[in-house]
Amino acid sequence: MILRHLFSPPNNTRLAHLCGPTDQHLRSIEQALDVKIAHRHEQFKVEGPKAKANKAMEILQALYEQAARPIDAAMVQLMLVGDGTVVSGADGAIGALGSEPLHTRRSELRARTPNQAIYLDSMASHDITFGIGPAGTGKTYLAVACAVDALERSAVQRIVLTRPAVEAGERLGFLPGDLTQKIDPYLRPLYDALYDLMGYDKVHKAFERQMLEVAPLAFMRGRTLNNAFVILDEAQNTTTEQMKMFLTRIGFGSKAVVTGDVSQIDLPKTQLSGLIDAERVLQRVQGIAMCRFTSADVVRHPLVASIVDAYDKRKTPAA
Repeated sequence: MILRHLFSPPNNTRLAHLCGPTDQHLRSIEQALDVKIAHRHEQFKVEGPKAKANKAMEILQALYEQAARPIDAAMVQLMLVGDGTVVSGADGAIGALGSEPLHTRRSELRARTPNQAIYLDSMASHDITFGIGPAGTGKTYLAVACAVDALERSAVQRIVLTRPAVEAGERLGFLPGDLTQKIDPYLRPLYDALYDLMGYDKVHKAFERQMLEVAPLAFMRGRTLNNAFVILDEAQNTTTEQMKMFLTRIGFGSKAVVTGDVSQIDLPKTQLSGLIDAERVLQRVQGIAMCRFTSADVVRHPLVASIVDAYDKRKTPAA
């Protein structure tokens, strides 16, 4: 199928931003949708299967409308994994249409894919939500965003973020420094998300007021967390006992979100992942949502989705 479109009124600046440096944005759309795009000035031609050609033309039209300023490659990728519809945030950033914006410093933050929208809806409507899928799908970032939103709306009194201190074959004892210095590298991604969503000064004030807490999973034992938004990140590296311990910490007025990628388990090979076990044991428990992501939900560099697919297709383990 061949589609033709004339952008009117023609605007050379918008056309340049739409195409990107050396037509980089057009090549990205071609590669992702398996279509061919040709253009001469404001006249564009898209050739390919009907559905893909239509989507490519919709994305081109949407990007043209937002092309008053340069468009970066990351935004084109977000458009390709979303539904092709964009809105402009308060700061001029572009985001795919999804659920209502969250109350965070990132005013343009919305779901970028259908599965992300389901994930956000699940966190809003369930007390316990599991987000399971590959890297780059926004599992942790969206969970922290929902936690910040709940804190801003006074729906909870504090946010508690936790991770098991086991990654990539390393153990705390191999790291230099005192306990705080040992655990900090494991919790750094959670700090980064908080700084991005709240701002550095606001995060530190929240810590001083004990409205924010970041701690290793081992520190959760024996506690009851009331009126809190609790996130367990990297849950694929929990044991079954640790997962049960965490889930039973939840008190009144609290929400819990568990995120993890079962393809990146760093436990000993003989140890069953608590995330895999929980997915099987709790899948029919009412009040618990199981949200699953795929490579189609990856919102990082386009190669990340290709890498995820390549590993998923590999039938034999690496030597």
